[in-house]
Amino acid sequence: MSAVFERNALPAMQTSHCHTPLNNYRMGLLSVFFVCLFFSSAFAVDRGNFKTCDQSAFCKRQRAFKPGQSPYRALLETLELSDSRLTLQLINDNNKVHLLLELYRLQGNMTRVKINELKPLKPRFEVPDVLIAEPPTEPLSVLSKDDNGVVLSLGAESQRLIVSARPFRLDIMEGPEVLLSLNSRGLLAFEHLRLRKDTQAQPEGAEVKESVDGDQQQDEGKKDEDEESNKEEDGLWEETFKSHTDTKPNGPTSISLDFSLPGVEHVYGIPEHADDLKLKTTDGGDPYRLYNLDVFQYELYNPMALYGSIPVMLAHNTQRTMGIFWLNAAETWVDISSNTAGKTVFGKMLDFVQGSSEKPQTDVRWISESGIIDVFIMLGPKPSDVFSQYASLTGTQSFPPLASLGYHQCRWNYNDQEDVKSVDQGFDQHDIPYDFIWLDIEHADGKRYFTWDPHKFSQPKEMLQGLMDKKRKMVAIVDPHIKVDSGYKIHNEITSKDFYVKNKDGGNYEGWCWPGNSGYPDFTNPEMRAWWASMFAYDQYEGSMENLFTWNDMNEPSVFNGPEVTMHKDALHGKWEHRDIHNMYGLYVQMATAEGQIQRSGGAERPFVLTRAFFAGSQRFGAVWTGDNAAEWDHLKISIPMCLSLGLVGVSFCGADVGGFFKNPSTELLVRWYQTGAYQPFFRAHAHLDTTRREPWLFGPENTALIREAVRQRYALLPYWYQLFFQAYRTGMPVMRPLWVDYPKDTATFTIDDEFLIGSDLLVHPVTEEGSRGVTAYLPGAGEVWYDVHTFQKHNGAQNLYIPVTLSSIPVFQRGGSIIPRKDRVRRSSACMENDPYTLYVALSPKKFAEGKLYIDDGHSFNYDTKKEFIHRSLTFANNALTSSNLCPDCNFLTSSWIEKVLILGASKPSKVVLKMNGKETPVDFEFDSSMSVLTLRKPGMNAGDDWTLLLQ
Repeated sequence: MSAVFERNALPAMQTSHCHTPLNNYRMGLLSVFFVCLFFSSAFAVDRGNFKTCDQSAFCKRQRAFKPGQSPYRALLETLELSDSRLTLQLINDNNKVHLLLELYRLQGNMTRVKINELKPLKPRFEVPDVLIAEPPTEPLSVLSKDDNGVVLSLGAESQRLIVSARPFRLDIMEGPEVLLSLNSRGLLAFEHLRLRKDTQAQPEGAEVKESVDGDQQQDEGKKDEDEESNKEEDGLWEETFKSHTDTKPNGPTSISLDFSLPGVEHVYGIPEHADDLKLKTTDGGDPYRLYNLDVFQYELYNPMALYGSIPVMLAHNTQRTMGIFWLNAAETWVDISSNTAGKTVFGKMLDFVQGSSEKPQTDVRWISESGIIDVFIMLGPKPSDVFSQYASLTGTQSFPPLASLGYHQCRWNYNDQEDVKSVDQGFDQHDIPYDFIWLDIEHADGKRYFTWDPHKFSQPKEMLQGLMDKKRKMVAIVDPHIKVDSGYKIHNEITSKDFYVKNKDGGNYEGWCWPGNSGYPDFTNPEMRAWWASMFAYDQYEGSMENLFTWNDMNEPSVFNGPEVTMHKDALHGKWEHRDIHNMYGLYVQMATAEGQIQRSGGAERPFVLTRAFFAGSQRFGAVWTGDNAAEWDHLKISIPMCLSLGLVGVSFCGADVGGFFKNPSTELLVRWYQTGAYQPFFRAHAHLDTTRREPWLFGPENTALIREAVRQRYALLPYWYQLFFQAYRTGMPVMRPLWVDYPKDTATFTIDDEFLIGSDLLVHPVTEEGSRGVTAYLPGAGEVWYDVHTFQKHNGAQNLYIPVTLSSIPVFQRGGSIIPRKDRVRRSSACMENDPYTLYVALSPKKFAEGKLYIDDGHSFNYDTKKEFIHRSLTFANNALTSSNLCPDCNFLTSSWIEKVLILGASKPSKVVLKMNGKETPVDFEFDSSMSVLTLRKPGMNAGDDWTLLLQ
């Protein structure tokens, strides 16, 4: 939840036993002052709390440079080539600072480019723990070299990397086509570490230049020795925003590099932003900002930073998909410009008619405050190739417990154990399934995490056992700000082990958050993470049981009285400043929490951890949600592109608060949100403390029935969702994805973000307009067909289809050529459905073909990985035969589930149907609906794990 003042949520004033009454009084005044100062607005973000590029000194400096002649030159005589890398020195001819360029050809059609100072005053930060391993390399070879540059082979057919010397520039080519260029606009800038003019000490051998790299495009004659003192107001050594001063002991350290993408008009990714799927150009406005922040009730359709940052951009056209991964955890801004921006469709047609030779091009510029340039260029060429390339670097989406793909019921806050019991019973009384009920910050004793309120939650194990008896689970919040209280075990242990983040003066960094005065554990320290993980052990986390899981909120980190509601950049994590690691903090919190859940079971059970803040690699540790949205139609709409953007960069397990966190939704909005959320990967309803209660049965029987139906549709499709998450874990393919991923040559799909695919086989167009009587869905695929999953009506692909809707409508279509397993006997929770039978929905293509997969395991342990205990079946319909074959012959798992029914859409009527299994042939009962061409096979009776064939004769 965002930091917003609540009459019931004032932090406790007493933060330790040694405070005098006068101190308590002052602390109370301070809390009211801070909360009112930063969060006085109850209805919209206060933009004044957050920087624009002009208010961020390094962004303003870097953005002031315009494209032009780069001062950087490659010193070809320094070139060294080994089996794994090429190194080459660059020199800035304006200030004579030398940089070191490293080039790597990586396995899987990727290129890595690193640029650092050749001899920095001290080491610059390089991001650890994000890459799953050092990426394996392949040999580079020099094809040619002269005074102007060097041409390298990238191994793939006709792929070359050209290093131009003066000015320095990199071009990646395939045949005659330039795929991507670096520094083609001359915007490489690398602010080197330096000493202040009044500092005498200087490490031996280090290069120290007094000029600021920011003057790279000035004439050399304009550099005078008083330059730095004249630029103090530019925030080189100190910067003030509102009442906060950022001391900068290392001075200016920012970096910048531009990339040009010829032939590209569409770029995506760099979440998190509340914006369209296709990224906009930033000319005339702010760049997209990547800086994890607690933004109260965020605005839509702008480039402001939000809770998470993944510095990955995808570029797509009809010929190729590529990716750029900018591995830097500091505050980052991304500028996008395009030579086709602003042109209307008519204008583009006019260019074509008039024979305009201008090729579309998108230019991207990355600017980061510190660290080094470390960029991975993923060359595709297919969308699936880019996903596997990125997954090979940062890992795939963790394979979640099956129950976490069910429905989650949450609120800030369920009042006490009786409230939890009542809500749990309400779901049973109204026949609505759910798997998890959640507890927010009020469940803990004075917001001391890992504890329970002794009055409201005095018997947590009794409460958890009651849920376990119904095969349900609970999530409790554990935030990373720790109440400074000498009577609190967690605080005392962190203090004694010296695990807190330090302030610039070396003391423990403290800031204001929900408990009042709080310390912030240094999760960058592996010893701290190991200790944190140990706190989830059942003998440490009192009252916890195996069906209690965790939610990490406020982990940007949120600091109510900090600059931009976060931690001061000059705070210290060991030898590194917070400015270097900021965007990784939330990843480390989730990493340590997930590890704690794994360890508590002896490594046997899969974790479930939800995080608000995230970075590249966060997909390895659990789920993400889009933060504190509002009960407004536009927030419902924006949930689709926000989750699509996350899926494109590795995070498949994404969802939005159903109903909106702030404000009270209309009944229509609430119903539509359930219908949308039921078809998004993470399905949780959540609400603010001050909203009216909104359990699904509180809006009259008609609306209860509509919500029940949406939730039941989710549960029936759990086998399909589970198979897709297994695929995501194996391959990196997104679960919820834009249409262009599966139809990469169909330009009509490139900007669609009001509908989406779940896997390759389900297309969903939620109703997100108030009072809507119809929607127009684009069904892709010339020569393909799509079947309405509710009516089985068949529609041709490559058309815009108008669909009349009522409040009960959820437009969903199954692709012809696919087979989707479902469990149509929906029970109170996913675990209750474990042994229930399957129904196979076989949607035939025009060529009477279909294929799909079925995946089954125990739903919760790591046995699928450690013992190969799972079933993975290939389902194929061809030549009038439906066949199940084993995709993993050496796997070993038994299931009680059987095939109860098979529906074949687009079928012809057979004279008979025969089951071939174990050398025997058995007749199967069937019905045929000639009006819809649907063949239904009833109770064929095969075990879901067996080999079999159904013959239509």
